[in-house]
Amino acid sequence: MKRIFLFLLTNLAVVTTISIILGVLGVRPGDGLLPMAIFCFIWGMGGAFISLAISRWMAKRGMGVQLVDGNTGNPDADWLYRTVEKLAQQAQLHTPEVGIYNSPEVNAFATGPSRNRSLVAVSSGILRAMKRNELEAVLAHEISHIGNGDMVTMTLLQGVMNSFVMFIARIIASVVAGNSRNERGSSMMYFVVRVVAEIVLGIAGSLVTASFSRHREFRADAGGAALAGGENMVAALRRLADGPQVMDPRAPALASFKISGSPSRFAALFSTHPPLEVRIQALRHNLVQN
Repeated sequence: MKRIFLFLLTNLAVVTTISIILGVLGVRPGDGLLPMAIFCFIWGMGGAFISLAISRWMAKRGMGVQLVDGNTGNPDADWLYRTVEKLAQQAQLHTPEVGIYNSPEVNAFATGPSRNRSLVAVSSGILRAMKRNELEAVLAHEISHIGNGDMVTMTLLQGVMNSFVMFIARIIASVVAGNSRNERGSSMMYFVVRVVAEIVLGIAGSLVTASFSRHREFRADAGGAALAGGENMVAALRRLADGPQVMDPRAPALASFKISGSPSRFAALFSTHPPLEVRIQALRHNLVQN
């Protein structure tokens, strides 16, 4: 119930904030092509960036992340913080917040609105399952995500996709509904066509975002290898591939930011992560080339 409440509260805040912005600008959908484009752009980009701005807050509450500072007295937690601190210094980044969430999944993720306001969190499952050299490589992978600005880039891409989906769906609905012979039928036709078009275009847009998400995993693997050592990065990916594929269902929005993702139920094109075997092969090829 707490997660449901937070989800509803977050979405209410997003809707309220964007509605206020639109009201101040005097923008209303249906007033013309340009106002419609502005409306869709603000909704598409605004929602994405508000989600990015509160991403650390939501991650902590959605996953129950407990922050550590290197002075807990727990050897594993203190090692975790010191290792992230060291890797961040190597990457010339501000040390992110570091946390642990209680979960059987063998995973870790990075999130946050900027390089200087980020969070790296690991599951209790990965602390138990991995050797320290392997876990260091996982942390280096997450630091690379932060250094590459992947969270912001994904937000920009998702915002653009949202804007185009909303705008094109409304154009299609306006053209189709314009052929209706009565006003009531036109309104109903517009609504139905818009909803169907948004679903279809949204699926098409997800192919683009998923493709970029897969690409950035290869880059983060290479970055992790540069920071923590190529063989350690390979060993970490191998440990993930050989271990149980348990995925924590909490905070699904964070799934694309984890080091390991569950296989797509539909098709590889919709997966946010390449298969681990493919990532291992690509990383080995990259190590040989360099």
